[in-house]
Amino acid sequence: MKTDLFLDVSINAQQLSIVENNRILKTYAVSTAKNGAGEQQGSECTPRGWHNIRAKIGADQPLQSVFVGRRTTGEIYSEDLANRQPQRDWILTRILWLGGLEPGKNRYGPVDTAKRYIYIHGCPDRLMTGEPGSHGCIRMHNADIVDLFDRVAVGVSVYIHE
Repeated sequence: MKTDLFLDVSINAQQLSIVENNRILKTYAVSTAKNGAGEQQGSECTPRGWHNIRAKIGADQPLQSVFVGRRTTGEIYSEDLANRQPQRDWILTRILWLGGLEPGKNRYGPVDTAKRYIYIHGCPDRLMTGEPGSHGCIRMHNADIVDLFDRVAVGVSVYIHE
C-alpha cells in the first residue's frame, strides 16, 4: 500500500510533524535558525520549500555523540565539554541531511540546501528553548531525533515553511 508520508517543519510554530495520508502521526519541538528563514549560502537561515532526506547519519551511535563534518568525533557531549568549548556549534546523536528539490529556490547554485549542509540533528537539550537558535539547521532534542531517525527513510520529503 502506497502512503504519502512527509515531514512538515513549521518555522513559526517551531515544530516538526510526521504527516501520513494527511494525518499528523507525531509532532516534535524544534529550533530553527536564529536568523529566520532564507535560502542564501552564508545567511545562516533555515531554507524553505520542498526537500528530501538525502542521507541518514549516525545509526547506532550513543545518545549525545558529537559529530563534526558528518563524522563522529568519539566525544560524548557533556556540560564540562561544552564549558571548555563555548563557541562550538553542537551536532549530536543523529543527522538527517537535507537536499533541496526546487531548482533556483533551494537547489543548485548559491541556494543549494545540501551544499549548505542543512540538517535535522540533535543538539544539547538545554538549547531547545522553543525559540529559533540554530545556524540554519533544524535542531531537536536527542531522544526525539533518535525516534524520528528510526521512523523515516532516505528519500522522505520534507516541507519547510514559515
